[in-house]
Amino acid sequence: MANCGTTIDYAEMDARSNQSAHLLRRLGLRRGDVIATLFGNGPEVFIIGWAAQRSGLFATAISNKLSPADIAYILQDSGAKLLIVGQEFASLAKAAFENLGSMAAWCWGKDAALPDWRVATAELPRTPIADQSAGSDLLYSSGTTGRPKGVKPILPDEAIDGPTPLMGMGAGLYAMGEDTVYLSTSPLYHAAPLRWAMTVQRLGGTVIVVDRFDPQKVLRLIERYRVTHATFVPTHFVRMLKQPEAVRTAYKLDSLKAAIHAAAPCPVSVKRAMIDWLGPIIHEYYSGTESCGITAIDTQEWLMRPGSVGRAILGKVHIVDDDGNALPAGAIGEVFFSDGPEFEYLNDPEKTASAHNALGWATLGDIGYLDADGFLYLTDRKGFMIISGGVNIYPQEIENVLIGHPAVFDVGVVGLPDEEMGERVVAVVQPASTVADPAALAKELREYAKEALGPVKTPKEFRFANALPREPTGKLIKRRILADIDLYRR
Repeated sequence: MANCGTTIDYAEMDARSNQSAHLLRRLGLRRGDVIATLFGNGPEVFIIGWAAQRSGLFATAISNKLSPADIAYILQDSGAKLLIVGQEFASLAKAAFENLGSMAAWCWGKDAALPDWRVATAELPRTPIADQSAGSDLLYSSGTTGRPKGVKPILPDEAIDGPTPLMGMGAGLYAMGEDTVYLSTSPLYHAAPLRWAMTVQRLGGTVIVVDRFDPQKVLRLIERYRVTHATFVPTHFVRMLKQPEAVRTAYKLDSLKAAIHAAAPCPVSVKRAMIDWLGPIIHEYYSGTESCGITAIDTQEWLMRPGSVGRAILGKVHIVDDDGNALPAGAIGEVFFSDGPEFEYLNDPEKTASAHNALGWATLGDIGYLDADGFLYLTDRKGFMIISGGVNIYPQEIENVLIGHPAVFDVGVVGLPDEEMGERVVAVVQPASTVADPAALAKELREYAKEALGPVKTPKEFRFANALPREPTGKLIKRRILADIDLYRR
């Protein structure tokens, strides 16, 4: 754990997860039950994670950035029978209980009101429980367009150390294995960081965890630990690229075999710059918390098809129109997967039904198209599309252009009501430095966008913000941009 200097080896993690599994059983938890955690990025994430995995439980990792009301909602919605909370988040958990009522809760550390999990497990057997069975995560989507949704997979029947799709993907596409030194750059309460870290552990590799992303710290850690694999989101790439040249060239990064990114669209210009910097080791995949399908693409494939997120490696991709008809190559529609793992949105049959079509294909809610070779290109989220003057406009395309301007640190594009056009395109920009004349910068950005996009897609209005609301996974929280739109400077 790079943030706290703690190291835990496999023997110790195995023993301590066994002890936690014994306590889970003594507390009455049985296969199919749900436990919840409220942790930072510490070793307890893995100790409890593996305890749940070997006990046949669903484990719900809750974001420590949520409000007490949202935490209470997830605890209630998930049906969690137990909460284990990090010492630094005990007060947050107690505030959540006020919205929830009483609940069985433990603290990973000392707390006046909660029993200490570490003390309770210290004298328990370090050997496996008698009835081990494979568990799973039960994670909540980031809720960028609404309240988080619990994604409940089917509990696996395989052995606790049986192969998983991510193990095959990590070993097959990225050559992960016992020699892997993996750097996790995001909070472990999110699906991809948690699943990839535990996948590397399944493969016998070393996992290095940071508490938050810092460009220089990440570069320093890659050099220090001879990191071979790391996962990023596009905003990480942008922030790394905006470091001074002297900083970017100060570290030896030749140990890197794969820099893997996902979670949000990556502008073509940003990805080209990363390839120019790090070489042909940039990999991308497209999936979601639901894991109903996965596409993947390597550097060589991407250079021949800039902007693609790859071909399906789990499930089969289909493009469907609003009437449910499959569309041919080149036609834009909603992206669906068939033949992938099954899932449901917990306690929400309507959402589950809306995410599936009559054939049982599942969608993550994205819009895109396939080329003749089956490579997928994403256009945008279905809910983010702007209709202006009867023309469909995809904010992602505009954001990808504007982020390439040197004066832009971050940008989000939304549609606002317009009496004449129905909606008008508005860009909210986080400048790279202090702006002396917002009107002059808006004019410059408008001309920059118009040259690349033409007049129809060019934002009619620019507003400026000190920071944009993003999940740690890099996803823009557009509902918050829209809610705060009047607060941004013009």
